[in-house]
Amino acid sequence: MAAGRESAAAPPRPANGSVIDRGQAVRAYRANRERTRALFEMLAPEAYYERPIPLRHPVVFYDGHIPAFAVNALLKKGLGHPGIDNDLEALFARGIDPADRKAAAASDIEAWPPRGVVRRFVERADEAVLAALASDDIESGRNAVLRRGQGVFTILEHEAMHQETLLYMLRRLAPEMKKRPQGYAPNGAAARPPEQRRVLVPAGRATLGAQAEAAPFGWDNEFPSHGVDVSAFTIDVHNATNAAFLEFVEAGGYENAALWTPAAWRRKNEAGRAHPLFWERIGGRWFWRGMFGRVPLPPAWPVYATHDEASAFARWRGMRLPSEAEYHRAAFGAPDGSERAYPWGGAPPDETRGNFDFHRWEPAPAGSYPGGVSAWGAHDLMGNGWEWTSTPFDGFPGFAAMASYPEYSADFFDGRHYVVKGASPATARPLLRRSFRNWFRPHYPYAYAAFRCAADAR
Repeated sequence: MAAGRESAAAPPRPANGSVIDRGQAVRAYRANRERTRALFEMLAPEAYYERPIPLRHPVVFYDGHIPAFAVNALLKKGLGHPGIDNDLEALFARGIDPADRKAAAASDIEAWPPRGVVRRFVERADEAVLAALASDDIESGRNAVLRRGQGVFTILEHEAMHQETLLYMLRRLAPEMKKRPQGYAPNGAAARPPEQRRVLVPAGRATLGAQAEAAPFGWDNEFPSHGVDVSAFTIDVHNATNAAFLEFVEAGGYENAALWTPAAWRRKNEAGRAHPLFWERIGGRWFWRGMFGRVPLPPAWPVYATHDEASAFARWRGMRLPSEAEYHRAAFGAPDGSERAYPWGGAPPDETRGNFDFHRWEPAPAGSYPGGVSAWGAHDLMGNGWEWTSTPFDGFPGFAAMASYPEYSADFFDGRHYVVKGASPATARPLLRRSFRNWFRPHYPYAYAAFRCAADAR
């Protein structure tokens, strides 16, 4: 998790006309496993079977799930490998995404394997995957999983995404269950928030998604590419900060039903929530639940909130959340009509562009990365927190499920999840591509999800 380390999930580089570079694939897999191991080693032994997020399996599941997924997706589906342990590969095959705690209880596992059993399975799975990456037929036209190395990219990016999930879970554990890294400090916690203002983004065209033949890899919901005409709109230069959201809380935003949709109001009341989950009220003071302990609520950090909370705040301001197409226009569009690879242009992501790729345990003050500003002057559109949009998650026209993980997206095209774009502090660098899409339920409170407000241009 150290700053400056090469991204663990860095995709294999093309070589000799191939998509996959074996040596780079092996190094990326090893680096991924090293980062995941570091997260587990940070935990006290008793935390292994804890369930810090009731809507997810206990921590033990993720220790087994990541290598089990690699076996199931690449070795079995792609290479016809018999597997390592069919029972464990079935047990650790897939996580859960329940709507509430009652639904989560229906997925409970009565007894998880002893840690030693899980660790032996992990070691054997890693050995088999590394052997395949080094010498097996991992890129061929033999089947769709192997075509253009899809299975290799799938297992690498899957692990990177679950490292972020693990950090969501670890944050909910008590500080005494985690080893605090030497030199950890929540930088910028006392900074003053930047002045919020809006910029006009004129009408134009936004390109969503990517063309399969033009991208080394993408998840199925990223394809195919298509253009969307976007009307002129205004959008906040900065994400909503804790200070701004505190004004909403103190103005009675959580008690004003007119600011919430009926479904959001019901979900808020059922959860008994009166502030974002990342906040805690102690002795009349507000605190941020940091990874390794509480800190006084940092006013300049972006507020991490649910879609329900973000939408209510936007209505309170007389605004709304941007659509996915508006996010694209604000993040990647330019006044000359061109579109950029990243908000700042075509230069690869680095530490000067935003808070991503595990460089920080916590958010940074809004506007801390002027090197990442978009063509319109908007900050932090990639990094420091995923960006909620108003767009329900669905496939693009012409969507086709991917061979290595056919249920990855399609199971969530249910109208009950919303697209988030950009990146958080715990998003790996290879996922910082324009076409990448993430999604959460509107009341899921654990994600590193920020937002900014938008409005139709007048």
